[in-house]
Amino acid sequence: MTRSKSEELFRSAQAVIPGGVNSPVRAFRSVGGNPVFIACGEGSHLLDVDGNRYIDYVGSWGPLLLGHRHPEIVKAIEEALTVGTSFGAPTERETELAEEILAAVPSVEMVRLVNSGTEATMSAVRLARGFTGRDLTVKFEGCYHGHVDSLLVKAGSGMATLGIADTQGVPAAFCDTTIALPFNSVDALEQAFRAHGARIASVIVEPVVGNMGCVPPAPGFLQALREITARHGALLIFDEVMTGFRVARGGAQELYGIRPDLTTLGKVIGGGLPIGAYGGRADIMRCIAPTGPVYQAGTLSGNPLAVSAGLAMLRHIRQHPEIYPQLESRAARLTSAPPAGVTVNRVGSMFTFFFTDQPVMDYESAKRSDTERFGRFFRLMLDRGVYLAPSQFEAAFLSAAHSEADIDATLAAAAECFELSVH
Repeated sequence: MTRSKSEELFRSAQAVIPGGVNSPVRAFRSVGGNPVFIACGEGSHLLDVDGNRYIDYVGSWGPLLLGHRHPEIVKAIEEALTVGTSFGAPTERETELAEEILAAVPSVEMVRLVNSGTEATMSAVRLARGFTGRDLTVKFEGCYHGHVDSLLVKAGSGMATLGIADTQGVPAAFCDTTIALPFNSVDALEQAFRAHGARIASVIVEPVVGNMGCVPPAPGFLQALREITARHGALLIFDEVMTGFRVARGGAQELYGIRPDLTTLGKVIGGGLPIGAYGGRADIMRCIAPTGPVYQAGTLSGNPLAVSAGLAMLRHIRQHPEIYPQLESRAARLTSAPPAGVTVNRVGSMFTFFFTDQPVMDYESAKRSDTERFGRFFRLMLDRGVYLAPSQFEAAFLSAAHSEADIDATLAAAAECFELSVH
């Protein structure tokens, strides 16, 4: 494949945008080469500016559960454009989207719309501090909750990919409010609560991690989080920005039968447009201004474009429950036979090929992956028309638009590229 136009555009971008990209992992630093510039998407495919076509397993990093340019979502956005793009005032559709979320997510009794996953987690952590009157937050190593200052401690995602120090630019006082523990370690959590329980406001977790690659919870881990936080009067926050409506309509909390106190959402609920949300128990949510003293605001929160796209997405999912068995079946086939030296983790339509022969259960085991071999594999797959996340430490995603033919083509490419990546 030739990518001369992408190369030319990247040179221009680097002169005016730091690193030539507006989010770090897009720069391909960890996999070698330069980024592909996208011209358009259609269904399960991307077309780059040089005319190359790819089967897309990034899906805008998860939200495109129905694929690119789904006609119902496009129609909803077009209709919203005839009304207006932003009012900074309430609209009926905001309530309708909130009702769709409440109907699907088991623990959410009230919800506040925001503009991104980062805003959602930042606001949920602040709300937990305000509600409990405590200052400390527990998070888990390798879980990424957006670029919130206090939550960048032992973060995964782009920071793991680029090897960036956790605390550069973050005052030490902010880091001191966060306790980072190994994911899947109940013992570490028990010890933290024995030492600091009276000061811990919340425990925040990706119930299925997607930001050190896909790492599922060990049996009993989420149940232990629920029991320990309840016992100590701390709040349990599920960061379902990635898993919400992705691993099940009701998210990971439906899949695993756990009811957190607060939930953060994003990705899917905007149908591909920028949006986020946080919600949970009504008594906690009523602490948010204007009904309570915990302040949070946003001019573009609940803007008509994102809300309309999200409504189209969530209504389609509700009306077509067969999407989830289809995703499960095709994702299972895609990941069923990894070669020697490769460990595959999958939950629903999220998956990662880790280039290690050891199980990946937490951040330390994920970091033992052979990132150089992954980089070779990534480039080989890209040249064969398969677009994966340009990082060993990110999840891949199927959409309902991926066909059996897409799976066949990907498996054929992967069989060749796994072998070639060894050398």
